[in-house]
Amino acid sequence: MDLSLAPAQEATRSAARAFADHELAPRAAEFERDERVPQAIYQKLAECGFMAMNAPEELGGSASGVVAYALSMMEIARGCAATAVTMAVTNMVGEVIARFGDDAQRRRFCPLLAGGRHGAFALSEVDAGSDPGGMRTRAVRDGDDWILDGTKQWISHGDSSAVLVVWARTGGEGPKGLSCFLVPEGTPGLEIDKHEDKMGLRASHTCALAFSDMRLPGDALLGEVGGGFPIAMMALDGGRIGIASQALGIGQAAHDAALAYLKAHPERAAEQDAQFLLADMRAQLDTGRLLVLRAALLKERHQPFSREASMAKLHATEGAFRVTQMALSLVGAEAESAAMPLERHMRDVRVTRIYEGTSEVQRIVIARHTLGA
Repeated sequence: MDLSLAPAQEATRSAARAFADHELAPRAAEFERDERVPQAIYQKLAECGFMAMNAPEELGGSASGVVAYALSMMEIARGCAATAVTMAVTNMVGEVIARFGDDAQRRRFCPLLAGGRHGAFALSEVDAGSDPGGMRTRAVRDGDDWILDGTKQWISHGDSSAVLVVWARTGGEGPKGLSCFLVPEGTPGLEIDKHEDKMGLRASHTCALAFSDMRLPGDALLGEVGGGFPIAMMALDGGRIGIASQALGIGQAAHDAALAYLKAHPERAAEQDAQFLLADMRAQLDTGRLLVLRAALLKERHQPFSREASMAKLHATEGAFRVTQMALSLVGAEAESAAMPLERHMRDVRVTRIYEGTSEVQRIVIARHTLGA
């Protein structure tokens, strides 16, 4: 498999790298302290074409491709992991609507997302995180409308999104009873519950949502009745490429911080244990990047990629966590200083092993594909 980059992909990565270096990395600590990323940052990301990278150009997207998206996510996350969360989810929502929406839905929402507004992915519930088949949020027909009731948990920027993609049970138990709906901001019956007080990614809001007797028109349905589960699985497969890329970006930032420390402390860099740690960090990041690019290329070619996405997410997130731990070991006590970004990277990288499917879920997916091969 040829993993050499096309000129357009190199150019996109370079643009993302410049954005991360100039707009994000110098302000990431400020964003965390304020617990918000200014909307102006997302407007600039949109102007650079990073908020709807896999939506077609006629809908405002940049149609950059999955490989370019993965490379861009690595760079943006290297600058600010919290900004990368919003970029990842908004891209995922835009791609879902572009693929499964009707013409009116696509033209209503995709340009908003491409222009810098946020999209939110409302799938998880308290008792249905890794198992969406256990979902309890319900939508019931009332004439041509739907009445939506239930709650969602751990929804990234659910408080500031132009559109929510919401999964609800419209039929019996199990995956076949799920359908998918588009809920615009300001729809009556939507309540934004508490913001989570998180360990990491503190500049990215995570909140609970409640839907109370919410009336949605018939055209709010995305896809077919009972067709929500395949939409969720497609989105999660692609989302795993994005989160694997985010983890690698955080790991790269940790690596870079440790490398800068070693160059400033040549006596430490001369120690064999430091050199071994540095070598292991480099190997972890490079192998993770190769797995991510393989999955991204398969998706871009419209070939099966579910197993490869799970392998990439498992290896990249677990590896980035280890890389960040090794960076802390290299730097030592100074890593605890607020002036050293390593402590933030350590807090930010932890959740990448959990969302878009935990590492345990990825192992189940990989094993099932292997046994069925």
